[in-house]
Amino acid sequence: MRIGIEGQRLFRPKKHGMDMVALELIKNLQEIDQENEYIIFVKPDEDNTCIPEAPNFKIVELSAPGGYPVWEQWALPRAARQQGCDLLHCTSNTGPLRSKVPLMITLHDIIYMEKLSLFQKGSTWYQRLGNVYRRFVVPPVLKRSKCVITVSNFEKDRINEFFGLKPGKLTAVYNGVSPHFRKVTDPDLLLNAREKYRLPKRFLFFLGNTAPKKNTPGVLKAFADFNAKQETPYYLVMLDYEEAKLQQILRDIGHPGLRAYIHLTGYVPNVELPAIISQAKLFLYPSLRESFGIPILEGMACGVPVITSNTSSMPEVAGGEALLVDPFQPAEITAAIEQLLNDEALYQSLSERGPKRAAQFSWRAMAEQVLELYQGIHQKTTVV
Repeated sequence: MRIGIEGQRLFRPKKHGMDMVALELIKNLQEIDQENEYIIFVKPDEDNTCIPEAPNFKIVELSAPGGYPVWEQWALPRAARQQGCDLLHCTSNTGPLRSKVPLMITLHDIIYMEKLSLFQKGSTWYQRLGNVYRRFVVPPVLKRSKCVITVSNFEKDRINEFFGLKPGKLTAVYNGVSPHFRKVTDPDLLLNAREKYRLPKRFLFFLGNTAPKKNTPGVLKAFADFNAKQETPYYLVMLDYEEAKLQQILRDIGHPGLRAYIHLTGYVPNVELPAIISQAKLFLYPSLRESFGIPILEGMACGVPVITSNTSSMPEVAGGEALLVDPFQPAEITAAIEQLLNDEALYQSLSERGPKRAAQFSWRAMAEQVLELYQGIHQKTTVV
């Protein structure tokens, strides 16, 4: 069988969420499957060595004028047909409306189908246009797909509520956590991270971005209320966040002076995150809405207590090994921070239980399940 995998963004230097899931799928398929042929379709960019070489894996770089929609709707299905693919797996929520090659799609979430997310305050025009595109493309693509994967049982239920897919067409396949996420104890690695990213001595870690669902205003308000009670203030470490947007949020929530206690690291490659997380006192991830929440597992794997939300998929992923809060109530986030920092027994318990929970999720298991789905689709579409 010749399997095409859409990985348009994999060569971009700053990878996020869905990019990492697709990359881990490819890497693990390389380890478990030497029989089938794979064609990986990517857009040319700087990081063109991120996919390891393998005899049965071929990389095809596709360029298309007009941006992502033209690449996906024209260049991708054309190339998949030319390469003789028996199946095309689109990994990032959308896919071509017309494809002569049988289609499979990973639908990570349908947040963009919800009224809350289309033109929510705080979203960029790029995010809004992306949501409009997905609203237009996803429903017909789902109808044409032979199989649909999502990443949690919560999201599976949401998709069925919206689209009412035929029984057996939609499967939940959990994401994993990469093995390099573990508690870092090597003094040299810790020192290198402290010096490279100029980390403060005492800090909480917040993995947020500009997407409204990440709840950045709520987290910053909670952190401000917490820090106001401390004789020795903590710092909040955030990653690749724009200075102007951060200062605007701080003005909006009435805490412009909090900027002195927020440390922005800039972009951090995924493999360097454990050395930062391992030095944090707490890991904050109280999103408003997630389809899975890989960072919950990454924080747990590093032995850092995690505060996350009691909404959407997050309790499913945390499995009782994190402190859950109502993300719409900043006071609850503040109270959870105080509880963990004042309750040594609870803090130690979550530090010890977190890695055990994270170990239950692996990219290899995810790839094995996806491979079974490939084989099932091929059997159904092959004419005997």
